[in-house]
Amino acid sequence: MAFIRKRGESYYLVHNVRQEGRVRQIHLACLGRRPRISDDVIRGVSSSHPFVHIDWKSLRDKVSRNVVQPFEQDSQYLRDLLLAIRNLNFELADLPLPVFEMTKDRELSTHLIAGLKLLRGTLDVKLQALRKVKAPAFDA
Repeated sequence: MAFIRKRGESYYLVHNVRQEGRVRQIHLACLGRRPRISDDVIRGVSSSHPFVHIDWKSLRDKVSRNVVQPFEQDSQYLRDLLLAIRNLNFELADLPLPVFEMTKDRELSTHLIAGLKLLRGTLDVKLQALRKVKAPAFDA
């Protein structure tokens, strides 16, 4: 039975097995500071550990119900998120637009554009929610 375990600042997907009369823990995947079970995690674990049977639906339900948000415990999560936002902003500002025409990998360009559109949509939703909560402070 696979389960999620917090170790330090990160969450891990682990599974217990018995070897020579002792219980040993197998590390299946690192889920990061905020545990998420994505389709990529499922594919990776399924290919790396094909004989471990995992109830993914149950694990996803537990993650969504029982996870304490990291920013409730301290503000380091928000500081790290702010740093990531700043870095992404600099990377995007430095991205030359002709790169889409110069790249030989058209699929990569398509995925990058789709990712940017998804990012814009997510930002619009979050900013709209912030405007509803604290309208005067976040109007731009």
